[in-house]
Amino acid sequence: MDTVTRRKFLQLTSGAVAVGATAPLLSMNEIAQAAIDRPLPAGTPILVVVTLYGGNDGLNTVIPFTDPIYFSSRPQISYKAETLLPLDAELALNPAMKGVKALWDQKKVAIIRGVGYPDPDRSHFSSMAKWQTASPARHINTGWLGRWVDSQEEDPMLAISLGSVLPPMLAGAKRSGSALPIGGLVIPKGALATECLQLSKPARRDTKLMAAAATSMRNLFSVSTNVQPVLKSPAPVSPDLPTTNGGNAGGDSNLAQQLDVVAKLIAVGSPTKVWSVSLGGFDTHANEANAQAALLGVVSDSLSRFMGQLKATTRSNDVTIMVYSEFGRRVVGNGSEGTDHGTSGPMFLIGNSVKGGFYGDQPSLKNLVKGDLAVTTDFRDVYATVLEKVLKSPSDPTIGKWSGRVNCFA
Repeated sequence: MDTVTRRKFLQLTSGAVAVGATAPLLSMNEIAQAAIDRPLPAGTPILVVVTLYGGNDGLNTVIPFTDPIYFSSRPQISYKAETLLPLDAELALNPAMKGVKALWDQKKVAIIRGVGYPDPDRSHFSSMAKWQTASPARHINTGWLGRWVDSQEEDPMLAISLGSVLPPMLAGAKRSGSALPIGGLVIPKGALATECLQLSKPARRDTKLMAAAATSMRNLFSVSTNVQPVLKSPAPVSPDLPTTNGGNAGGDSNLAQQLDVVAKLIAVGSPTKVWSVSLGGFDTHANEANAQAALLGVVSDSLSRFMGQLKATTRSNDVTIMVYSEFGRRVVGNGSEGTDHGTSGPMFLIGNSVKGGFYGDQPSLKNLVKGDLAVTTDFRDVYATVLEKVLKSPSDPTIGKWSGRVNCFA
């Protein structure tokens, strides 16, 4: 093959290979093939991280419905007590979260209250950076799960984020997690396929980067042929889930789509221990009661659907879901029937191995900190617990020496 043609080929293909040193872009085919070649051993714990971008209002998620200060602080966006989903005598879930309430009743939901970090920052960018790096006090360039990836044997399938952009959470110093574009990758057909296969043939004069690009292209065609039946199959469906219009109750959303892909790849044995999915839109400065309820309904229905799908697999006891947002909202509503950036909020851990219930102190509405809810649980307490109990890894290499834990696992 002549050098010019090879160079053109490299320009078209090696970008992904070069990125692969830090954030490989995977295809569903590659992951499914890995599931066939080296499936995750039975019983291996799996973490699914759900990021709610924008700052979810914790007070309208886990609601102190017996506290009159809640109603007087936000009269236009508070919920009537009779519409809520009670969790105990003092706290209730948003009325849109029926799916999570059902999981709570099954003792599969741990709600960690008042989660945040010292000296809260109300900037979306800064606050999310602190959460994703697990470094509230100083700026660092690696994510907390990226550092965990660094501590494991090299494997591009180890940690995967759904979407074309890798979240900072999965960026390590030596390696990173991988990104899986939600739309998958369309394999060329016809004459274009023939040309791509010709370009992918090895040549003795190839540089290492050229050879890697050529190999990647060959593997892509090979994997596509072998695993298309797996990828075209529907996601697992639990027989006890009601259906609507031929699908699981709750309709569809990008989050549901992401979790469908995760459920499918978990079911076939993908050698992946960490999955990252996300949903945006939680920056509810206006019309919060309607906007947030719609979003929380998507989250709740998607998580309930996902847990139901896992029941149809052999992995249902292996998976733990962690749900977080970069900050909560102000206690007092603003003039636009919304809320502004705040501080602490609840986190959710969901799974069969979770000891359901409340953890951490509920922030007081009487004793605010500069008008905000106090932080009663440091997010590193949760991270350290997840590292040790879910990922079965020491927490020190990832978040340093940290003594706090949340005793929410059996």
